[in-house]
Amino acid sequence: MEYKVILFDADDTLFDFKKTEKHALEKLMSNLDTKYDNDYCINIYKEINTQIWKELEEGKITSDKLKVERFQRLINKLNLSDDANRLSNLYIEFLSQGSFLYEETKELLDYLSKNYKLAIITNGLSDVQHKRIRESEVSHYFDEIIISQEVKISKPDPRVFEYALNSLNHDDKSSVLMVGDSLTSDIKGGINASIDTCWFNLFNKSNDTDISPKYEINNLLDLKNIL
Repeated sequence: MEYKVILFDADDTLFDFKKTEKHALEKLMSNLDTKYDNDYCINIYKEINTQIWKELEEGKITSDKLKVERFQRLINKLNLSDDANRLSNLYIEFLSQGSFLYEETKELLDYLSKNYKLAIITNGLSDVQHKRIRESEVSHYFDEIIISQEVKISKPDPRVFEYALNSLNHDDKSSVLMVGDSLTSDIKGGINASIDTCWFNLFNKSNDTDISPKYEINNLLDLKNIL
């Protein structure tokens, strides 16, 4: 297949979000007045956050509500006397400061940018992703950077892929490849939009779903072999 457009997820695909999240959560936890230790609080937050992002993918919550609601759930779980808006604003500020790339990201983008149109589609929040991605050292490689909160559509909804292709003035889906780490968001979304998909499975997770990507890679540079 001769591809002309490569669509990328951002976090845990090109950007090391786990490193960013760790940095932000450690700073946030130092602002909590709680009897629990940091590790316990962080683990509780991650459980809540994982669940609420699934709700976003399923259309059960909006990204605007998500960014505060996850901290309201944290406050309720830990019995904190705090304000969810305050914690949300702090966390977004800390999160926006972390723009960490995977080691292979720049090399891959430099290679691809010579022959393909590149774009990012991220389900992240505008306040976070604008600074982390649009102001990052690799932003110039992308023709479009689509942030779900701004367009009011989230992966796996196929309309966000249609939006991206319209923005790129590209209507031939057979020459488009979606690359991402999430089976339920990136891969399912690409399939929903009738676009070929490549699962970036960095940690060699088993696929226990009925979602079947066309390709699977464990290293970003392996994408060159597919193309």
